[in-house]
Amino acid sequence: MAFVQCTGLCKTYTVGGEQVRALDHVSLTVERGDFIAICGPSGSGKSTLANVIGGLDQPDSGSVVVDGVDLARAKDAELSAYRNSHIGFVFQSFNLQSHETALENVISPLVVGGVGKKRTRRAKGMRALERVGLADRAGHKPTQLSGGQRQRVAIARALVNNPALIIADEPTGNLDSHRGAEVMAELERLNREGITLVIITHDQAVAARAGRVLTIKDGTITETRGRA
Repeated sequence: MAFVQCTGLCKTYTVGGEQVRALDHVSLTVERGDFIAICGPSGSGKSTLANVIGGLDQPDSGSVVVDGVDLARAKDAELSAYRNSHIGFVFQSFNLQSHETALENVISPLVVGGVGKKRTRRAKGMRALERVGLADRAGHKPTQLSGGQRQRVAIARALVNNPALIIADEPTGNLDSHRGAEVMAELERLNREGITLVIITHDQAVAARAGRVLTIKDGTITETRGRA
């Protein structure tokens, strides 16, 4: 069975009184351990597709089965629990709390999910920071870190629950080329360790590093490069 199986996904939003078809009968298969880049212009539907795969949004119709769980039919509480235990998210804007330290940001999913005791959460958080080479920055706040370091903190936060899947939406979008290359090297390393990686990007240099590249336009996958 495929790790991610999307079949006939449709999603429509109302924008300014008009109906916009963000996903138009999209079907997609992702195998465990894949590294896939989803490309397309702004408004093409690529982030909507990522949000549906990650359980942040649900399709109007179609199915999305991730590791045997049909997210399209899950209740809100089930989706929340699934996201917190199976999927790590990395965003362009980092989404770090400025008043919290790197460690506190990393363990925030554990706190929200009520996972473990304080000592256990901190130990898991430190292990995640060690994996991205930032254990020595655990007590620093985001304003004391470079852009690349902040994104690596965000990656550590995505790792803290040992997810099988990481979804990264424009992870290098706010970084210069040097910092962006560092972040991509880190994500590639995690993929080699067995984590399935789905990256949303408009950067062709980032997409070129993926094993498979999907191009989406007007809610439809128009091109697939790499493994069929």
